[in-house]
Amino acid sequence: MAKKEKQAVWLYPEVKELLTTHMAAANAMSQSDFIEKAIRFYAGYLDCNSENMTEYLGETVSAVIDGIVKGSERRISRALFKLAVQSAIQSHILAAVTDVDETDVGKLYGMCTEDVRRTNGIIDFRNAYKYQKED
Repeated sequence: MAKKEKQAVWLYPEVKELLTTHMAAANAMSQSDFIEKAIRFYAGYLDCNSENMTEYLGETVSAVIDGIVKGSERRISRALFKLAVQSAIQSHILAAVTDVDETDVGKLYGMCTEDVRRTNGIIDFRNAYKYQKED
């Protein structure tokens, strides 16, 4: 990799403000890094009408998809964590107020595992209620 060279850049104050306010969104470590990324991006945009188009678009599409996947992954992970906490709370409350022996808990665990597997995790409360109230 070639050694970087120092360059003088003249910017209007409002452009400098854009640079500083968008550095985090660009994942830039410095103002130089941001300017370099911006130049590469704009050069890629200009190259869209040339033979370099596939190289630019491949990198850009890959970066966009990666960002979407990572954002979705974080949201799903946070939601799953919150659901797990709520489920743990419910389990402890039920364990504290019910009189179920260990054998029945084991049977219930197996039945629920099969129920979740069979329904792909879509459990209907009405069906569970009917099952529990059957004689």
